Amino acid sequence: MEEILSRLEADGVRLIELHFSDLHGNIKSVTIPVKRASEAFSKGIWFDGSSIDGFARIHESDMFLKPDKDTYVVLPWSNGEKARFICDVYTPLGKPFEGDPRGILRKMVEKAKALGYEYMTGPEIEFFLFKCGDKGELIPHDSGGYFDFSPMDLASEIRKEMIYDLEKFGIEVEAGHHEVGKGQHEIDFKYGKAIETADRTLTLKYVIKSVALKYGLIANCMPKPIYKHAGNGMHVHQSFNDLKTGENLFYDEKDPYNLSGLARHFVAGQLKHAKALSAIVSPTVNSYKRLVSGYEAPVYISWACTNRSALIRIPKILPGAKKAARCELRCPDPSTNPYLAFAAMLAAGLDGIEHKLTPPKTVEEDIYHLEESTLSARNIERLPASLIEAIYELKKDKVVLDALGPHSSKLYLLAKEEEWLDYSMQVTDWELKKYMNR
Repeated sequence: MEEILSRLEADGVRLIELHFSDLHGNIKSVTIPVKRASEAFSKGIWFDGSSIDGFARIHESDMFLKPDKDTYVVLPWSNGEKARFICDVYTPLGKPFEGDPRGILRKMVEKAKALGYEYMTGPEIEFFLFKCGDKGELIPHDSGGYFDFSPMDLASEIRKEMIYDLEKFGIEVEAGHHEVGKGQHEIDFKYGKAIETADRTLTLKYVIKSVALKYGLIANCMPKPIYKHAGNGMHVHQSFNDLKTGENLFYDEKDPYNLSGLARHFVAGQLKHAKALSAIVSPTVNSYKRLVSGYEAPVYISWACTNRSALIRIPKILPGAKKAARCELRCPDPSTNPYLAFAAMLAAGLDGIEHKLTPPKTVEEDIYHLEESTLSARNIERLPASLIEAIYELKKDKVVLDALGPHSSKLYLLAKEEEWLDYSMQVTDWELKKYMNR
């Protein structure tokens, strides 16, 4: 604590933003003057948990935020006056709050560590940049395409500023580029430990929205914001490191895909629980408008090496590149809460390892063009086609529900059922045009 207090004084910080996440992955914040920093680290800062979606009921509302010192950063756009810490949530008795998404992931990470595994993740986060039209409509900011480097990619300077600001947050960016859709972009940061990566995912969304606002733009992580255009994905690369040696436990040079038996069990577990996982990693009504054929988004529960229509892909690696061995889950989108997503994904993988599950044969051809009879003969199942289908699957899956815990799983299911009910009662412009004159 003394070290952090000294840094705050040396940096000239006057205000501290304490960030945490609600159940849906929205950043919540409490701002305190720097003179309360010592209190924050020793006792925690009180807030009303009953006002946060997915947290406590009104009669048990007292919650406390305790900053994680490793997440300290001076906000780049605050003229040096504001710092940020990501916090863990505690009860008045000093115990971790069971509904804290960061705490939920921490529990699963500790379970993996007890088995000797360090869970490593690396998300690829896509987003759109929109400008507002005269009538308030959202218009893609540019007309560039995949990996374009041209005057059409008007956001190249904005991406550059986003990358610079992310680096000021201590996030090592590996790549930033234009994506397939008009106005669509991707920024990738360094692979890392799951909790750190989830923190960085929330931070990245915070940064891109803040920078976009400076330019009068809206950074949008909605899974499918534009009809008949590519959607925003958040493919997640995953592996295990040996907790003692740091070696990648997913690597086996003798395997055709360079995957160890442990990795294959992990893949099999995620395939087994894919339908229930959908409710967590594709968590909105809009998510299922992205998961359709024709846009490189997965629809079928399968795995492969080069096939980008598969749910899980095994990226090719250079000979002997042990650290690069990994599996890539392609159904998540950036509307997910990264803490819950990684916790559920890890639980599914560990279940595959515990029961030594074997994945089915890989599917390297384009699954979208396979006949229905072929899909049936090869036992290739589909992901849920809607949020309500995913909710039904989650209700049946004890492994994924246990990963969330009884408190959060109950509130999460309730919130998602309400979201679906609200959506299903809407009367859309499409319906009016389609049926009004019949």
